[in-house]
Amino acid sequence: MSLCAWSNAIVKHMNNATIDPTPTDWNGVVMQKRIAKRYAAERRFKAMGFFAVALSTLFLAFLLFTMLGQGLRGFQRTEIAVEFDFPALTSGATAASITGPNADTTLNSMDIPGIVELAVSQQYGEQGGELLTSAAAANVRQKLADNPQLVTAKQTLWLPADSRLDVAYKRAGEPAAEKTVATLEQKDALRSGFNWTFLTGADATDPSAVGIWAAFKGSLMTMAITLLLAFPIGVFAALYLEEYAPKNKLTDMIEVSINNLAAVPSIIFGLLGLAVFLTMFGMPRSSALVGGLTLALMTMPVIVIAGRNAVKSVPPSIREAALGIGASPVQVVFHHVLPLALPGILTGTIIGMARALGETAPLLMIGMRAFIPSAPQGFTDAATALPVQIYLWSDEVNQGFVEKTSAAIIVLLIFLLGMNALAIYLRNRFETRW
Repeated sequence: MSLCAWSNAIVKHMNNATIDPTPTDWNGVVMQKRIAKRYAAERRFKAMGFFAVALSTLFLAFLLFTMLGQGLRGFQRTEIAVEFDFPALTSGATAASITGPNADTTLNSMDIPGIVELAVSQQYGEQGGELLTSAAAANVRQKLADNPQLVTAKQTLWLPADSRLDVAYKRAGEPAAEKTVATLEQKDALRSGFNWTFLTGADATDPSAVGIWAAFKGSLMTMAITLLLAFPIGVFAALYLEEYAPKNKLTDMIEVSINNLAAVPSIIFGLLGLAVFLTMFGMPRSSALVGGLTLALMTMPVIVIAGRNAVKSVPPSIREAALGIGASPVQVVFHHVLPLALPGILTGTIIGMARALGETAPLLMIGMRAFIPSAPQGFTDAATALPVQIYLWSDEVNQGFVEKTSAAIIVLLIFLLGMNALAIYLRNRFETRW
């Protein structure tokens, strides 16, 4: 059938069609019912949306309230007043003897743990040694190193209490510990102060002596390795796939593989790191180097996907204008496309890094769950990460680790919120509106 015949048939059909001349009665009963149903459906949709938002906000508030309620106590420690007669306990040691290059040797020869035990026993009886944590001697040593004049007279030092007394003083604990706390309070020998050791110390067997600095430093070193590897490789891969790669089956297979890698469970990357970096290449176990390499494998697909989306969002007119004024294809990409896509790339990178920061399973697989009593000094030293430290503390039987776990979670959440805030700032700072 020709186009003219087809048009004539359509016109004939329209002429023969029956058209209802009666206008719609919007004030009628039928139409009012239909309008009422539409309004009711809209109100139900709004109510469901409000309920979903309120429920999610309630869960978030419950999480924050629980973490803050328990975690804030982790930033405090209970201290006991102990009187020291240093001239008698140290056999007349002078301030000059613990000053200068030989100070460490003199302090080591003073048997400070024995001095602390003797002073506590003289003041609180034979069971006085159980009142203090195992880090009390280290605290006394540090106080003498900071102020050598203390050794020349009687002094009253506030030392960290045992975890049982710490728990009983902050909240209900064992009956025996609560009785001891009441006795010490009557003597004004008990107080609560900010726990600087928690921010500057490392892992320990006593919850009153633990700190997060070693784990936090391990996380920073691991994230540095992850960023140095994943960011440039991910960005260059995104540029190649979006700007240079030919559209064929091989490219399609690579794109599908990258999308699948972004959805692979993190523990699979831990197994990969265990098999490749530890078993095949023999790299140091439990090191930040291996942890960074493993997390870089996990983060790289996320950066590639975010980078491709950012590059794709740059208008084609930018490329055409650059080519029109004589720029080479490489100059178009690196002088025009990449700077405009950088905000989206940085945002995706920081979000991927934030995800890597909270991962625990891959780090457990490569052995970063060891007991680390001091902060690592290099990328090949044994280290742990903050999420792994939280996992290990949550598995402890001692009740004192409960508040330390919550306090460490607060630090991790603050770190994650900071990274997300940085992502928002970079997006708003470099975003170009078309």
